[in-house]
Amino acid sequence: MPNYVLTVTCAAARGIVAAISGYLAEAGCNIRDSSQFDDMLTQRFFMRVSFASEEGRDLEALKEGFGTVAAAFGMDWAIHPEDQKMKVVLMVSRFGHCLNDLLYRWRIGALPIDIVAVISNHMDYQKLVVNHDIPFHCIKVTKENKPEAEAQQMRIVRETGAELIVLARYMQVLSDEMCQEMSGRIINIHHSFLPSFKGANPYKQAYERGVKLIGATSHYVTADLDEGPIIEQDIVRITHAQSPEDYVSLGRDVEASVLARAIHAHIHRRVFVNGNKTVVFPASPGSFASERMG
Repeated sequence: MPNYVLTVTCAAARGIVAAISGYLAEAGCNIRDSSQFDDMLTQRFFMRVSFASEEGRDLEALKEGFGTVAAAFGMDWAIHPEDQKMKVVLMVSRFGHCLNDLLYRWRIGALPIDIVAVISNHMDYQKLVVNHDIPFHCIKVTKENKPEAEAQQMRIVRETGAELIVLARYMQVLSDEMCQEMSGRIINIHHSFLPSFKGANPYKQAYERGVKLIGATSHYVTADLDEGPIIEQDIVRITHAQSPEDYVSLGRDVEASVLARAIHAHIHRRVFVNGNKTVVFPASPGSFASERMG
C-alpha cells in the first residue's frame, strides 16, 4: 500500500479542505495525518496531508486526478512518495561539529536523507567524508575565483540531482544568484548572538558580557545575510560559573541539534515559506523532531 505526502499552498478560500479530502476519498485513499493553517494576515492557506493509496493508484494517476482540484483553487502543490529520501549536498568549512552530527544521525537512520556529496573550501574533513563512502569535493573560494567556485558547486548540485543544500557551518557568503536559483532549498545554521556579537569569536564576547542564554537559529538562505525565513531555534541556559570553553561547547551542541531538526522538518515537507517567515507543521508523535535530541 503506497504512502504519499501532499503539500498545498494557495489563497485562503472556503471549501479547500473539503475538496482535498473529497478527492482523496474518491481516489481510494485514506488520510493518515493532516495539518493545515489559514494565515489571516497574509490570506494564505497551507496544508500537508499524509495518505495511503489503498487501491494502489500510482503517483502519476494521483497527480493527474488532483490537477483539476488544484486548478480550481490556484494551488501551488506537490505529491511525493513518503519514503522517498531527499538528495542532499552538505557544505562545511573548518568547524566540524554539525557535519559530524549529521553524518552520525544519517548513519543510524535518524535523518533519512541521501547525502550525495560534501563540499568544502578546506581539506580538513576529506578523510571523514570518504570513510563514509560519500564523494568529497574541495573547492577553494577567494574573492577572485568566487563566480567560478560557485559554478563548480552548482554543477555538483545539478549532476547529483540534489534537492537541498545544507550549510553545516560553511563560512562563505553565497552570491545573490546562487541564493535565488536555490530559493527555499538552502538551509543555514548560526548562533543567535547576532547582531550583538559579530566576528571570529562571538562566544568569548558573550562570556565577557555575562550572557545567560546561548541559542542557535536555522533558516533558509536568502540574499539578505542571516535574515532568511527561520525554520528552527533553540536555547540553552548558562550560569556565571561556566567558562568561555563551556560557552563554545554548549553552543556547538545547540547548533547541531537545531540544524538537524530543521533538516528533518524540511525533508518531511513540513515547512512552508510564508513571506519572510515560515509555517512549520508539527511532526507525528514519536518521530525524530518531537524528541529533544542534542
